[in-house]
Amino acid sequence: MHKPEDIASTLLGVPYDSLDERTKKVTRHVAGRTHIARNPSQQTGDSTSFGQRAADAVASFGGSWPFVGLFALTMLLWVGINAVLLAYRGATFDPYPYILLNLFLSMLAAIQAPVILMSQNRQAQKDRITVEHDYEVNLKAELEIMLLRETQWKELLDIQNEQLKLLSAQVARQAPAA
Repeated sequence: MHKPEDIASTLLGVPYDSLDERTKKVTRHVAGRTHIARNPSQQTGDSTSFGQRAADAVASFGGSWPFVGLFALTMLLWVGINAVLLAYRGATFDPYPYILLNLFLSMLAAIQAPVILMSQNRQAQKDRITVEHDYEVNLKAELEIMLLRETQWKELLDIQNEQLKLLSAQVARQAPAA
């Protein structure tokens, strides 16, 4: 087995102490031949709060076709009910240009926008964790390949030296006969 210090100096060309924590962790994994086994989707820090789960749910629903369909249906119903009331009663609860509807839409947008931003911030945090994990896995794979290549070169040199010894012995045996 290799030591993390050896891997850092041999493969990375820098002292182990000069590496950042993430790279030290990867060199320890390579040295111990352990896997970087963690699920980045479950590494978003502490457990999610009710507000975070609500923000994710609102953002998920607010960015879906069912929301668009429900929103369009609500608008049509609003205008339709006002038109029917105008036709049969001569008055509506929200006369054209639908000021009450505009107020509700403004309130919806005022609440929905920050909630969606909160959800996007959480997604960005998850993406950062995933990128860090990908970096660690890629660095570990690269170090293992370099280590394997170094080991194979050493084995090839040993085999070549053995072949040279055998050839020298063969030549030495045939030289006196000639």
